[in-house]
Amino acid sequence: MEKHLAKDLIEFIYQSPTNFHVVSNAKQELMAHGFEELSAGEAWNLEKGKKYFVTKNGSSLFAFVVGTGGCAEGIKFVCAHSDSPTFRIKPNAEMAVAGKYLKLNTEVYGGPILYTWFDRPLSLAGRVVLKGINPLQPVTRLVNIDRPMLVIPHLAIHFNRTVNEQGNPLSRQKDMLPVVATINETFEKDNFLVNLLAKELDVKPEEILDFDLTLYDVEKGCLLGANDEFISCGKLDDLAMAYAGLRALLDAQPSAQTQMLAIFDNEEVGSTTKQGAASPVLRTIAERIVFALGGSLEDLCRTIHNSFMISADMAHALHPNYVEKQDPTNHPVMNGGPVIKYNANQKYITDAESAAVFMSVCETAGVPYQKFVNHSDMAGGSTLGNVFLSQMEVRGVDIGNPMWGMHSVRETAGVADLTYVVKAFTTFFNL
Repeated sequence: MEKHLAKDLIEFIYQSPTNFHVVSNAKQELMAHGFEELSAGEAWNLEKGKKYFVTKNGSSLFAFVVGTGGCAEGIKFVCAHSDSPTFRIKPNAEMAVAGKYLKLNTEVYGGPILYTWFDRPLSLAGRVVLKGINPLQPVTRLVNIDRPMLVIPHLAIHFNRTVNEQGNPLSRQKDMLPVVATINETFEKDNFLVNLLAKELDVKPEEILDFDLTLYDVEKGCLLGANDEFISCGKLDDLAMAYAGLRALLDAQPSAQTQMLAIFDNEEVGSTTKQGAASPVLRTIAERIVFALGGSLEDLCRTIHNSFMISADMAHALHPNYVEKQDPTNHPVMNGGPVIKYNANQKYITDAESAAVFMSVCETAGVPYQKFVNHSDMAGGSTLGNVFLSQMEVRGVDIGNPMWGMHSVRETAGVADLTYVVKAFTTFFNL
């Protein structure tokens, strides 16, 4: 079962090269399991025990099973995010070099480990916006140039003898631009990207108004280790948690409380977008659920009080070559179970009471758990939980599966941990 889940996660990530594809693929799974798609611009007629989902911007998704109890019972949230660090294609991206090569101008998205992107087969994916009948309603199409097409070539060591020493900074504008083609007398470099997209989508170039395209590593993930105990794959942060939440929601049974999976976008750049955790999008959905069931503002306030959120974003495992980077007494290991994350300065929302809730969930599920605190001499990252709480003051806990190489183009996580966290999420939804 453990390897089956891990292989299914790898396939899900392989089919989801961008945040837009994550949501599209999750939608297909939800509809195949009886979920009904709602439109934010139309009235919602909800029924207890029924399954629904709604999307925002095509890059965030909120799926829920309406509780069978009263309209003030509360909501059980599992929250994750769809985006990963990458490179976004700039407008007017084509750049000719010495009349011989064509490269594309890019902008760094989030905080990738830049040098892990060198010398790998890369490609392009995202969404393309086309002219519609109504100028206020353009048509959106997803695109995936599903073949190796670009490379960011590293400078040879012969031209940079100190490349393996400290103090070799990379220029995001100069060093990180991908090469896409050689230029010759038959190659049309002008409008190359628009023409490529038009061919892929079978539309005319003049129909294309704009696009949101990013780079991705075309190599599929795999299992590794002497006993296939590790998952090696890009985008594990945070698609491993998004996938686990999706599997749990699909496997869960209806409960008195509403069960919800929230997959936000733009966590890697601060969440301050209409589809991010800092927006009112999830509070608005909670309000609409309560009011559609005949509840009042008082019922909404009670719902928020009675709700609980698991903010699920990947965590740092003890690194075998950098043991000193971890806290002396709290250093989670791979395949040791999901990690509860603490921070005295509230980068994580966990407190003793919310940690106890998740610990009890894990014990009920028969799942081990671990704890993480930053080494006190190092600043840590933040995640969805404390951002979301600026919009809705629910109780919550920050957790995640342990991993190596966070924000590398290729990350490593544990096979057993995926099974553990799916069990924990499913148990949480079923309580």
